[in-house]
Order: sequence, then C-alpha cells, then structure tokens
Amino acid sequence: MPRIQSLRTASGVFATSLAVLLFRFLVPKPVGIADNGDGWRLLCRLGVNDPARLTERFVQFDYPAAPPCSSLYVTSQLWLDRAAQWLGRLFGLDSAVDLVVLGVLCCVLAALGIALTVLGLRLTTRWQVVATVLLLLVVADSAFFGYFASVLSEGAAFIGILMLVGGLLMMQRWRYFGAAVTVVGALIAINAKAQTLVILPLLILAMLLSHWAKRWVLPVAVIVTVSAGTVLTQVGGASAGSEYREANAYHAIFDSILDGSGDTRADLADLGLPASFERYVGTNFWASNSAQYDPEYQRYRDKIVTTNLIRYYVQHPGRTLAILQRGAQDQLTARPANLGSFAANAGEPPGAREYRVPVISGLAGLVAPLGLFLLVPLWGLTAWGGVRLWRRRREIAVAVFLLLGTAASQFLIAALGEGIEGVKHQTIALFCGVLAALVQTPSLVRNPDSRPSRTAGVGITASPKAYRRTTRSRRSKQPAPG
Repeated sequence: MPRIQSLRTASGVFATSLAVLLFRFLVPKPVGIADNGDGWRLLCRLGVNDPARLTERFVQFDYPAAPPCSSLYVTSQLWLDRAAQWLGRLFGLDSAVDLVVLGVLCCVLAALGIALTVLGLRLTTRWQVVATVLLLLVVADSAFFGYFASVLSEGAAFIGILMLVGGLLMMQRWRYFGAAVTVVGALIAINAKAQTLVILPLLILAMLLSHWAKRWVLPVAVIVTVSAGTVLTQVGGASAGSEYREANAYHAIFDSILDGSGDTRADLADLGLPASFERYVGTNFWASNSAQYDPEYQRYRDKIVTTNLIRYYVQHPGRTLAILQRGAQDQLTARPANLGSFAANAGEPPGAREYRVPVISGLAGLVAPLGLFLLVPLWGLTAWGGVRLWRRRREIAVAVFLLLGTAASQFLIAALGEGIEGVKHQTIALFCGVLAALVQTPSLVRNPDSRPSRTAGVGITASPKAYRRTTRSRRSKQPAPG
C-alpha cells in the first residue's frame, strides 16, 4: 500500500510539473535561448549546418538538413538532440532538428526529475506541495528554462543534475530504480560540457559517503558504470574539451586578467609574455586580430596554458580575488544580455528576452553587485543546513554537498579558466547553488515523514546501529506488564 501511495504521489507531481512547464514553454509563444555562435559545434554532429542561421538576437527553432561539417565537440546534449530528431521524424516533421520538440522532451525529463526528487525527500503532503513549488520556481526560472530549447549544452547539464539528485534520493526507497536513474542523470550531467567532468569525482565521493549499511555492491556498480560510460563518451571526440583549452587560456589572459584594471605590462611580464602583446588585450582567440596570428605567438604559445594561469593566480591573490568577485557578480546577474528568447517571427524586437518566471533571476540580479559578499554566506548557510541534516537525513545532506561541490567547482572554472561570457558560463553554478538551498529547505523542518523509518536500513539513510537504537527506544517506552 505505501508503494502504491508513493506511485500516486510521484504521478501527481509529475503530471502537475509537466503541465506547468509545458504551459510556461509554449504559451503564448515558445521561448528558448538564441545561439551565441557556438551552436555549430552541435549542429555539425547532427548533420545540420545552416550558414544563414540566426544568432544572438533571435532563436531559430527549425533547422533544415545540410551537408555535414567537422566538429569534435563532446556533449550529452547530442543525446537529447538526437532523441528530438527521432521524435520529429516519428511525427512527420520536415526539419532535421526542431527545438520545440527538444523543449517538450526536456520539459518531460525535468518533470520526471522533480517528481523523483519530491518523492525521495519523503515529506508530508503539505511539504511535498512546498517542495514541488520550490523546484518548479528553479527549473522554470527565466535564467535556466530557455536552455531547454537551444543549440547550447547547458540544458543537458540542468536535466542531468535534476535526474542525478532525484536518483540519489530515490536510492533510499527503491534502490535499483534509484540507481538506474542516478546512472542516467550522472552520465548526462557529467558529459554535458568539458567543465562538468568534475562532477564525476564529486559523485564518487557522494556514493562513498552515503551510508549503505554494508551494501556496497550497488554503489560500486553505479560508480563503475558512470565512470566507464564517461570514458567511452569522451574518447568519441575531443575529450575534456582539449580543442578549446588553448582558447580558454587565451581568453582568461587577454579578456580577464588583462582587463585594464591593473598594470598590464607588469601582468604580461609575470605571465611570461612580451610587452608587445598589450595590443591584443580584449581580443577574441578566433578573431582576425587575435595574438595567434602574431609572428611571435608560437614562441610564447607554451605560456597560454592552464598551468601558467594557476601559477599567476597563486602569486597574485589580490588580483585573483578581484577576478572571483567579478565572477560572482556574473553568476548573480543570471541572464546573458546578448541572447534573445524569441523566434524572429514572434513579433518581438531583436534581442528581446522573456521574463515569465523571474523569481530567482530577478532577485539575484538585484543583489548582483554584492558578488562574493552574498554568494559565500549563502553557500555557508546551505552547507550548515547540510550538516544539520547529516545524522537525520544523510541522503539529503549528501545530495546537498554534491550540489554545493558542483556549484563551487563550476564557479571557479568559469571565473578563472574561461575569461569570456561570464554570465552564461556561470549559469550551471547558479542552478546548483540555488537547487542545493531549496532541496533541503522542507527537510530542515521536522515533520513525521522526515524521520528515518523502521525500514530505512535498506537504503542510505539509517544504519543498523541507528535502527537498533530506535527499536530499543520504542521498547523502553512500552508500559510494563500488569
């Protein structure tokens, strides 16, 4: 009977979430995120290469088939795109890729992630409603939702993280089903972008910290499966974004470190670069005026690497802190100003952005100037909540720390290692940080269902010792005979 009730709860949350997300996506007109110019990396691998595709100002929802082009870009977003391609053919659509179909598919997967998360939290009915509303406010927020219908890879990261969290929480109730969802979510999240690969060691640590009551076969199987799947995925192209490492280091130097706020020539010297490279400050790696076309570039190419960046940051803590402050401000800004939300025929002006659900992004944007002065305390409060839940609801605490670790790592990578498009590159960090805070909120309120149940020993919540202590406590409270 409890399992039937759980299925009813999950079905209700899923149906409600899906209806809300579909309405938010399609009414009164579909919304997405315009192509910032990187979309060709996915489109080429899908057999779609439209030279006249729209960029930045409008979203192009319909892409025709075209001669393939070469791209080694590795991302799990391709899995979602190919599923949308198959569904499009199934429904008789003429386009090679239809982002409306992709958006609907992502809404279904997001609703599934929300339903599994709410069910895994094991809350009373009232708090299930609260948790559903909180999760919908995150997923449907204008800072994140548009990526579900786009040729960018952030959408896959959001979907994978949602399913990963839902799977981790479900492993306490339905172990094998939860493990399967965890594997699928982890593979999507980890392989979404090169920088999300750091989720793999965080997941391994999360599985080891979870209390499995000596049942280690399943978590080890999850770790092995996800690790093997990630290796196989990465060897299918430019693994770990290797073709973009030099470009990222270039932008971190010429667009972030050398931003004009310090002594440019001194910074160039500290980086081992000639003073003549001052004229390349603010340039794009792929632009015609890039330093890579300078005859002297090959001589100093070994300085445009991550290790040189790390050395500079260690030796210049004040400058590093200023760059991190700017990264925190970018994260709280939430919405890239240059990417539109509507199709060209939607009747909206070029570059128009939608604000249907601006709760998270609106509030964050208001306090964006605070940067680290707000972000660090928020992470600290969230970590404190995770510590409070550690003994009582360890599976939630593990999920919270996994999300916080992902948020912190994505923040550092985007702020220190990429140099351009800081607001867009910080969206995954913002998503994980907000999700971590909201996932634990209902469970910090003590309610009957938040306490370990008598059967909790089969999952990752309660240990055999905790179960025996609970049993002895119940026996001691029974009245004596006679």
